[in-house]
Amino acid sequence: MTAASTDVRYMLVIGNKAWSSWSLRPWLAMREFAIPFAEQPVALRQPDTAAAIQRWSPSGKIPALVISRAGSSGGNPGHTGKPGDLIIWDSLAILEFLADRHADLPLWPRDPLARAIARSVSAEMHSGFAPLRQNCPMDFHGRGLQPADPAAIRADVSRIVALWADCRRRYGVSGPFLFGTFTIADAMYAPVVSRFLSYDVGLDREPDAEIARAYMAAIAGLAGWASWGEGAAEEQVATD
Repeated sequence: MTAASTDVRYMLVIGNKAWSSWSLRPWLAMREFAIPFAEQPVALRQPDTAAAIQRWSPSGKIPALVISRAGSSGGNPGHTGKPGDLIIWDSLAILEFLADRHADLPLWPRDPLARAIARSVSAEMHSGFAPLRQNCPMDFHGRGLQPADPAAIRADVSRIVALWADCRRRYGVSGPFLFGTFTIADAMYAPVVSRFLSYDVGLDREPDAEIARAYMAAIAGLAGWASWGEGAAEEQVATD
C-alpha cells in the first residue's frame, strides 16, 4: 500500500471470477497497481446470493470496496458490518476513489487531455454496450461460444474496436494499452476482452481487428489476468 494510505485496509467484495465482469475491473486494477487488499467472495446464482450481497453493499450489487481505518467512527448507511467501515460500491466509483486515494499511482493518464479521454471511454463502457452484455454474458474460460443474437451486438463490437484503435493510435505510443501504460480505462474494458475471447463476435469483420487482437493479447498477458483465471478455474473445480 502506498505511504498515503498505510492506516487504511481494503477488502474487495466480488462475485464468481468466471462470471462477475464488474468485479474483474477493480480487482485487476488493484492487482496491477500493487494496492493490497483482501477478497470477500460472494457466490452468485445461489438462493442466498441477494442476502449475502446486501450484507456488504447498500445497492444490492457487487463489487463493493470495504475501507477500514484505525480509529474511525460512524458507519455506512445500509451496511451491517463493523461500525466505522466505509463502503464504496460500483466498479467505476471504486476506481475513482482509488485514483484519488493513491494519487502517486498513475491509475489515470497523467496528461490532462489524455485523462479526459480515458474518463470518457471508461464512462461509455460503464453506461453503454447493453446488447453486448446481454447477448454475451461473461464466461471467463469459455471459448467458441455463440452470442445469443449475433446481429444485436454488431454495432457494439464495431464501436468498441474503433474506440480501442483510436486510443491506441493517439495515446498508445508508450506501451501496449489504450493509453500506453495500464490505466483504469483498461480495467474497465477487461471484461470486454474476456467476452471477445470467449465468443465469436465477428472480430475479423472490423477494419481494425489487428489492433484489437494485439490489445487483447496485452490484457490477457497481465499477471493479474492469469491470477484471476486461476481463481475462476478453482471455482469450477470446487463445483464439479
